Amino acid sequence: MPGLVDVRRENDIAVIVIDNPPVNALNNAVRTALVEALALARDNAEIHAVVLACAGRTFIAGADITEFGKPAKPPSTTDVVTALDAMPKPVVAALHGTALGGGLEIALGCHFRVAAPGARLGLPEIKLGLIPGAGGTQRLPRLIGMAKALPMILSGDPIGAKAALESGLIDAILDGDVTTAAIEFARKLIADKTPPRRARDLDDKLADMRANRAKFDELVAAHGKRSRGLHAPAAAIEALRAAIDLPIDQGLEIERTKFIELRDGEQSKAQRHIFFAERAAAKIADLPKDAKAYDIKRAAVIGAGTMGGGIAMCFANAGIPVTIVEASKDALTRGLDIIAKNYSTSVKRGSLSAAEMERRNKLMQGSTDFAAVADADIVIEAVFEEMDIKKKVFADLDRLARKSAILASNTSYLDIDAIGAVTQRPAAVLGTHFFSPANVMRLLEIVRGKATTPEVVAAAVALGRKLGKVPVVVGNRHGFVGNRMLGARSIEAERLLLEGALPHEVDGALADFGFPMGPFAMADLAGLDVGWRNRKSQGLRAEIADALCEAGNYGQKTGKGFYRYEAGARTPIPDTDVENLIVAASRRLGVTRRSIDKKEIVERLIFPMINEGARILDEKIAQRPGDIDVIWVYGYGFPIWRGGPMFYADSVGLAFIRDQLTALARHSNDKRHEPAALLAKLAAAGETFGSLGAKASA
Repeated sequence: MPGLVDVRRENDIAVIVIDNPPVNALNNAVRTALVEALALARDNAEIHAVVLACAGRTFIAGADITEFGKPAKPPSTTDVVTALDAMPKPVVAALHGTALGGGLEIALGCHFRVAAPGARLGLPEIKLGLIPGAGGTQRLPRLIGMAKALPMILSGDPIGAKAALESGLIDAILDGDVTTAAIEFARKLIADKTPPRRARDLDDKLADMRANRAKFDELVAAHGKRSRGLHAPAAAIEALRAAIDLPIDQGLEIERTKFIELRDGEQSKAQRHIFFAERAAAKIADLPKDAKAYDIKRAAVIGAGTMGGGIAMCFANAGIPVTIVEASKDALTRGLDIIAKNYSTSVKRGSLSAAEMERRNKLMQGSTDFAAVADADIVIEAVFEEMDIKKKVFADLDRLARKSAILASNTSYLDIDAIGAVTQRPAAVLGTHFFSPANVMRLLEIVRGKATTPEVVAAAVALGRKLGKVPVVVGNRHGFVGNRMLGARSIEAERLLLEGALPHEVDGALADFGFPMGPFAMADLAGLDVGWRNRKSQGLRAEIADALCEAGNYGQKTGKGFYRYEAGARTPIPDTDVENLIVAASRRLGVTRRSIDKKEIVERLIFPMINEGARILDEKIAQRPGDIDVIWVYGYGFPIWRGGPMFYADSVGLAFIRDQLTALARHSNDKRHEPAALLAKLAAAGETFGSLGAKASA
């Protein structure tokens, strides 16, 4: 197919070039053309070798996952790999950019692989709830050994060209134009009469584990710890075990069977939904196409506490110089010491080189002089979550920051318009809500006020990507999206305690659902005083949480909260004092305690969140249901394999959720649980939140 797959002659070498921008996705048209091109090269007696390359900025960056869920059309990726594998003439893959997923499996089907110095290679299928389905679990271990292949497949993380060469995944790193260099590599193969070397025939790197099967189990134990609730890692491990135990053709059959089961299963559908939702979140419907993002070259952060220090690390990690401003020398020194300790820990773990730590440390400087913000392109305030304090900071920033600077608040709840109103530049004010720990968590909730300009929003989104975050733009309403929904959950979590559940029972139910921790362990980690201040600002009370705070028990930071904590430890231990406090509160309020099962706990925590999500959509605080799902998956630990709260709602059924909320509102005498208008409307029409997302993305 001219223009999609091009074939040219370089004397006795056929050069097959895929050109399917932007990332040369391996769709049906490409696969069909590729099989035809390989047949032409195979049947031409004047061709003695083949080079497979790609035009543009990358090699094949993966399958076209929009084809998933549609009727399969031959040839499959497996058919292409089989055609490559069976070629009687040497086939050299010329890799540049990224060779990922099906793209790397195509390269594994070639007989030799060469790469440009900056190439990255990986099998990221696990991140979509899948496993490699075209031989990756069988050929990769044969090339690089199981000790390197298993963690590569279970993590889904790519490796660079140097690591690929050292492991045996590629045969050479070639400078200059990689296609031209690959042609020379193929010419030498012809001159040396080197026959095709098929990955399927290589067994020597599996010999150690075939001789001692316990080594494989040890490897699984070391790398399979973070797969609770996920189906794909277990399937990958089974397919990889087959590479040791069975002939390759049987291993390929097991791999393909597992791949199809996962592809058609609910978990992969949920994870693919998040994949697309994350990309859709970057599209801001009413942002003018000509809105040019400011270039942010320097930053300042106000506050060297947990959040301020983490945010500063984000800038340094991305190579952006950052100044940290604190009110006192002691607080500044304490914050800088914690940052240095965090980096030092990363070096000890081997996840960061000493040279890189030094580079990042040099990008940060501290000051107790507020005027140090003067040369920053963006200033992010990360002080206490109290409006009066934030207003004072912003009034000072307005006076001291350069006129072109963006002024951002790392607020979790507060009104961005009210904060911007104390400045002479509300158009340059917005919220950048990082999640703790800021240098680790991927979500960045970008809150735009009524006056925030499109250019400032575009700059914040671009900055979020540069910092390695997943930016989601939301509207300005108390709690925005994530914490507003969290508030709905917190109300019911407290009510569950009063009615008969204990903190570890509630947390256990959500852990079984797939969250990394439940609401009470999470509150202890964040600090109970954070929510306490927020409730007091709104004139609200939480019977149990407020009583703990009034006693000075703020969670892990004080050694006691909903749980108690041993000195220096983070493991929550049920506390009889807290349980007695809960039982006494139930008695005082006239609530008869009862046993509450896990199903009821989960529904009473998740369904009010979904209900609040529907209100958020109706109010246009979030653009689309997928944005809410991305926020909850990346910011709050909602299990990715359930697809986020709005996707999960569709899988449960909106009519069922509506009816349960109606019953809950009646049971609790709380009108907040009455079904939101949008939820009731969709349920009555038999529609889903997904249908709204499709309309928003159209």
